[in-house]
Amino acid sequence: MSFPSNPRRTFLRQAAIAAVAFPMVSRLRVLGANDRLNIAAVGVGGKGWTDVNKVASQNIVGLCDVDSGRLGQAAAKFPSAKKSADWRQLFDTLGNGFDAVTVSTPDHMHFPPAMAAVRLRKHVYCQKPLTHTVWEARQLTEAARKAKVATQMGNQGMGHGPLRREAEIVRAGALGTVREVHLWTDRPGNFWKQGLNRPAPGGNPPPSLAWDLWLGVAPKRPYAPGYHPFAWRGYWDFGTGALGDMGCHLFNILALAFEIRNPTSVAAESAGNTEESAPLWSVVTYQFPAQHRQPAMKVVWYDGGKRPASELAGGMIRDGNGVILIGDKDTLVTSYEGGGRLLSGTPIDRFKSAPEIFAKHADWEQGHYDEWIAACKGGPKAPSNFEVAGPVTEAVLLGNVAIRSGRRIQWNAAKLTTGDAATDALLGKSYPTGWRV
Repeated sequence: MSFPSNPRRTFLRQAAIAAVAFPMVSRLRVLGANDRLNIAAVGVGGKGWTDVNKVASQNIVGLCDVDSGRLGQAAAKFPSAKKSADWRQLFDTLGNGFDAVTVSTPDHMHFPPAMAAVRLRKHVYCQKPLTHTVWEARQLTEAARKAKVATQMGNQGMGHGPLRREAEIVRAGALGTVREVHLWTDRPGNFWKQGLNRPAPGGNPPPSLAWDLWLGVAPKRPYAPGYHPFAWRGYWDFGTGALGDMGCHLFNILALAFEIRNPTSVAAESAGNTEESAPLWSVVTYQFPAQHRQPAMKVVWYDGGKRPASELAGGMIRDGNGVILIGDKDTLVTSYEGGGRLLSGTPIDRFKSAPEIFAKHADWEQGHYDEWIAACKGGPKAPSNFEVAGPVTEAVLLGNVAIRSGRRIQWNAAKLTTGDAATDALLGKSYPTGWRV
């Protein structure tokens, strides 16, 4: 796959084309708290089926999926919604008849419909990671800010009450100054495979699958079983590996407790990385500078069976997914949904004086969606809005750039450059002829 040698120049040229295809609409429908949003869902299978049902308190006016079987399932529940296998056609059909979009596709197809929706001044809920590349994350964040639309990334664990309370006590100083954090996941393992070569073509795609639309902006190739519907996560052209999948979850507490963005350097160790696929395992070390609410901080990521030293967590390293925040007063060992413990043994609920900053919902997962719906109607920004989620996604995906380049990255966030042309090419990607993104 070829990548642009100058991602900025390439994107600006393509953005100019996109502005013709999807002009900025001046009218953003003003909604009251009791009004119902008109929502179009791009991707209604798998996580997309969860997403569309979680916003079904509103009007579902459009459904899109490249798999006709999944589209038919969704249409049976929402029979009045317009339907299409192609989100571009759906947007054209709906015209001004929709206010908001959920995007629940493979990673490589997050950016095109999300960016088009933002340019049309539609509110956007987009699954994690927000985009497939660093450059896309920056552009989508800036475009959403300009359009003044309500946004939320689908890292729903950020809605979990225990996690929010832990972030609040960290902000209140329960750990003292936090200068080191360790994050780990049980992915890929039994969830999907990595360290792969391109599979051999495998005959015709299932009759229900529009293969060319599934490929979308990815490089063209014959159908092969294994990509769809889930194993695509391990392939660079479609997914972002274990780090891209779980990083936006495990960074949750850092996004709530600090202002985690713009690392100054990123270095990676890995094994089994191929041109086609993410590695069998990786350990990625980020150095973040001191910034608002945050001291200079080292954050270390582990996947594929790698783990931090057990003594960092008092001998209690979870087998699944975990987070260790090491402060100069105490250490918090937790998960991406909270429910952790302090190594000092002090109960979390002892910190009653720590201010309540974030809402706590009886149904935390539904609350994550409801916060976005409320924001679309003029309420407060959702906690994982793109101003938060965009920088987190950039940081996560920079880890993949370090893995793929084999270099320690010195990151200039303001100029979006590593200072190395070959590495900078990994920040973005080329789009096939015929796609306006």
